[in-house]
Amino acid sequence: MTASARSAPAIARNPILPGFHPDPSITRRGDEYFIATSTFEWFPGVTIHRSRDLASWEPLGGALDENDGLDLRGVPDSGGIWAPSLSWHDGRFWLLYSIVWSRSGPYKDITNRVVTAPEPTGPWSAPIDIGGRGFDASLFHDDDGSTWIVGLRWDPRPGRARFAGIEVQQLDAERGPIGEATLIHTADHLIEGPNLYRHGGRYHLMLAQGGTGWNHGISMARSENLLGPYEVDPQESLLTARDDQDAPLQKAGHGELVQTDDGLYLVHLASRVTVGADGERYGITGRETCLQRVTWNEDGWLRLADDDGMPLTTTRARERVVVPGSGAEVNGAEIRDDFGAGVDGTRYLTLRRGHRDWADVAARPGWLRLTARHSPTSLFDQAFLAQRVTQPVLRAQTRIDARPTEPSQSASLAAWYDTRGYALARVTCDDDGHRIVELIESDRGAERQVGDPIGVDDWPDLHLRLEFDGPLLRFAVSADAGTWHPLGEPLDATKLSDDYDTLRFTGAFVGLRVDDYRGGGFSADFDYFEVDDHVDPSTADREADR
Repeated sequence: MTASARSAPAIARNPILPGFHPDPSITRRGDEYFIATSTFEWFPGVTIHRSRDLASWEPLGGALDENDGLDLRGVPDSGGIWAPSLSWHDGRFWLLYSIVWSRSGPYKDITNRVVTAPEPTGPWSAPIDIGGRGFDASLFHDDDGSTWIVGLRWDPRPGRARFAGIEVQQLDAERGPIGEATLIHTADHLIEGPNLYRHGGRYHLMLAQGGTGWNHGISMARSENLLGPYEVDPQESLLTARDDQDAPLQKAGHGELVQTDDGLYLVHLASRVTVGADGERYGITGRETCLQRVTWNEDGWLRLADDDGMPLTTTRARERVVVPGSGAEVNGAEIRDDFGAGVDGTRYLTLRRGHRDWADVAARPGWLRLTARHSPTSLFDQAFLAQRVTQPVLRAQTRIDARPTEPSQSASLAAWYDTRGYALARVTCDDDGHRIVELIESDRGAERQVGDPIGVDDWPDLHLRLEFDGPLLRFAVSADAGTWHPLGEPLDATKLSDDYDTLRFTGAFVGLRVDDYRGGGFSADFDYFEVDDHVDPSTADREADR
């Protein structure tokens, strides 16, 4: 590499963390940057990435697991861990996270905790319980050394505004909250996700506004004093796409700032759009993490900036941003996993608890053995190893060795949203004990068989494949991974998006699962799992349409 190539600036291509990576929190330690994102009902809790240039991001896996006492069994779909806050202060990492145990009706049963650690993946200190204050809280470390909890006040009482304002309360790292919480700012519209910053002798309050859907945005307010009163930015939004349906990055909002040696940057969530057959917009890859350059204008308000750090008048998120660094290649995970090195903790997520009791790579070297747990509708214990759908066009494939002896037993290649929305290409048997492959779709919790099953009793091998192709989802089966037979008809992939059914937050997943609804301890083996998110839709196989 030449000296000129080494000195070329890096380009961050948004989203910098594709697929389900919402509510980003960013911090810096020396020349390293770290992003923490929400995981909701997925386990381990709080996904961490590391970078030196803000363009290429290395996955470090989850911050919280069983060793930290994390147990999400029973949390509802799109419950669990919301909007973590990660910071580096006083020689250690601080992590504030919220566990939402219920989200029906006006109530939110929430546990808020603060932990500290020498590294962003732990080991973490014993958690400090900071009460059931609203979700999406953050930590603010002031210049005088004090630390404050900045959070949403949630009010479930009839006739009251649920989003009742932003409050702060001082925090002692050993003893917990100090004194009483003080309400510092209210608004006549929905505000949440607060973060505080110091600049120019003022306190600047960054807020997520308008909810996390198509109306999302970021707004600012400022004050001479921490406890207010706060003056609202005359520009309604720092960042939003609510009035710009042509913007490639929609739902832009919920952000945090990080200072680099070359300028100030904002990480935020946004969604890429897939247009469904009904003409509506859907975010199949979920809410993703993006990056923008920002700066303070001559009036002391935060604004989006160009690549030279000059303020812009637009509120539209850009897809390409110059960042500090040398133009390093993006670090991507291998797309094929042969399970020779075990279960990759930086790649896979599970539902509500870890996989140690039902995933085994030692029983049959070179294969992954999954032992059945609860059904796909369980909120407690499923044998499902999954990874995010990172592109609207994506292919996943596996080879399964499964010998079910009754219809309750199955092994599947799954496209998943939650316990009410999924599609399974599953190996099972019929009432006469003949092995079959069938396609099952769950739509709003109602399962149906799609098309006719395919008998595979005499097949020497069994490979399953699925393809996301924008608004379509196709499944196929093969005896040799060469000739593929369509399974059912193409499905509506938009049913696996944030924007279908009820309000939900996690994006689509693909993965491997084993089920036995009679609880007989059925297991199945998987030879490999291959996910290709660089499929060209113009050349992708279309055999499932033939």
